[in-house]
Amino acid sequence: MNMEFFKCIFCQKKYRLDLFNVFCPECKEPLLYHYPEKKRNFSLNRTNPLEKFLDFLPLSNVNQRLCLGEGDTSLIKLNSIMEKYNLPKIFAKNEISNPTGSFKDRGTIVAIQKAVSIGIKRIGTVSLGSMAASTAAYGARAGLNTFVLVKRDTSLEKLFSTAIHNPVLVKVQGDYGKLFYESFSLGRRHNIYFMNSVDPFRIEGYKVTGFEIFLQLNKQAPRFIFVPLSSGGHLTGLMKAYLNLRQQSFIKQFPTFVGVQAQGCSPIAQAYASGKTKVERIKKPETIAHAISNPDPPGGNIVLKMIRENDGIIIDVSDEDILKTQEELAELEGIFCQPASATTLAGLLKLSKKMKFEPQDKIILVLTGSGLKSIRSLESLKIDIHQTTLPNLIETIASILN
Repeated sequence: MNMEFFKCIFCQKKYRLDLFNVFCPECKEPLLYHYPEKKRNFSLNRTNPLEKFLDFLPLSNVNQRLCLGEGDTSLIKLNSIMEKYNLPKIFAKNEISNPTGSFKDRGTIVAIQKAVSIGIKRIGTVSLGSMAASTAAYGARAGLNTFVLVKRDTSLEKLFSTAIHNPVLVKVQGDYGKLFYESFSLGRRHNIYFMNSVDPFRIEGYKVTGFEIFLQLNKQAPRFIFVPLSSGGHLTGLMKAYLNLRQQSFIKQFPTFVGVQAQGCSPIAQAYASGKTKVERIKKPETIAHAISNPDPPGGNIVLKMIRENDGIIIDVSDEDILKTQEELAELEGIFCQPASATTLAGLLKLSKKMKFEPQDKIILVLTGSGLKSIRSLESLKIDIHQTTLPNLIETIASILN
């Protein structure tokens, strides 16, 4: 059996694989999965996304019984948005269509596959919402004892979408950042594998989205990829996918990755703008994009390093622009995404005022979650509702048409 390792991209030290210790003992930064150098390729004759990209994943095989149909999400051309803003080709990678309505399923399935393969019986996560539901769903599918720790003020819709899978659900009052790190101590004490936001296997799962985009563009790299940015794990995984593609000579030009945060909670964007290498905690986060409102992102320093080394960009956008672009995606393209996802379009429009896009550019917006996960964000939305009686319905419709 081959030995498996995690690696710190800061001190370059390697450590034996240990699901209960996923931070570098010296740098205190999240560890990433380390692959030995070898020629890797796709298995395009397979239909399961994990099997299709198995050579690039930390799995020896895929247990189909654990899958829920995640992946193979659509790449949708946004014709109306392109025309309205006179922009080159824009595509939405629609992660909303994953089984639990978000991109989190990509990471969860790989972490679950690994956990089951080595005999883990208890799993858990600390989450603001989407990762809680995803981990609970896949934990139920795998028959694992699942622990979900959430903030005390977590909304009812997020609690219900998790509770329906019958995990051990615990509301915790206190600092969310401290809860994140405390969960690992809890996991080591009780043999609970906490597959949190920067878990190395969760990050590997996010690579599959990047590989799919590459194939959907006829084996070409897009010019820009816009991604909502919170803890940093998702963007790290997507960038790793294209680093893998470049290393294996599938691509020559590396995409410009653009991480987008909400101005009310933008610790990574602030560090990037000021030229810092370390992220500083936000004291009072306040934004409508709750899904990416992480005041102390555990993978922030990794993102800063990878973005700078690969000529990426990190920006932030206002709540006003987030809500505006959320409505535009729904009204013009028929896509109802959560505010966090709409930051990608808001970020693109902000960047388009500062730089010129070329006609041949292909731009990807990664839409990470369904609008149904954040219904409360629409409380201020003005809805035009006509009222009538059944006998007057024909007359009412006629007057509207006129």
